[in-house]
Amino acid sequence: MIIRKLEDALHQGRVITSNGWDSSRLLLKKDGAGFSFHITRIFENAELHMHYQHHIESVYCISGRGEIEDVERHIIYPIGPGTLYVLDKHDKHILRAFDELQLACVFNPPLQGNEVHNAEGAFELDDPACELAI
Repeated sequence: MIIRKLEDALHQGRVITSNGWDSSRLLLKKDGAGFSFHITRIFENAELHMHYQHHIESVYCISGRGEIEDVERHIIYPIGPGTLYVLDKHDKHILRAFDELQLACVFNPPLQGNEVHNAEGAFELDDPACELAI
């Protein structure tokens, strides 16, 4: 059994910060669950261009307001508390936060820990340099 608290993530070195967001990485590949679980904050007025080429991501909005744009289809969907979206087709997308968004995110395959988006807006797959040392 694994027990972790969001409030402990910063002291455990599990919070990763990048342009427009931070992510508390609560469950990672080395935990052996087959997926990773994160609580992610998208900062107010952030606009993130992403394309997860190697991962499927499921996202549930806990708080805040924003939108996600499906780049290929030119469709914009509102995001608010209670909204779930799943990037099940490696969808190229733009995430915009009107307020700070707090999101619960699941990645498959699981992230190792220190990943940040590359120039394509993706996380690298199994980059050993990303392993958290905890």
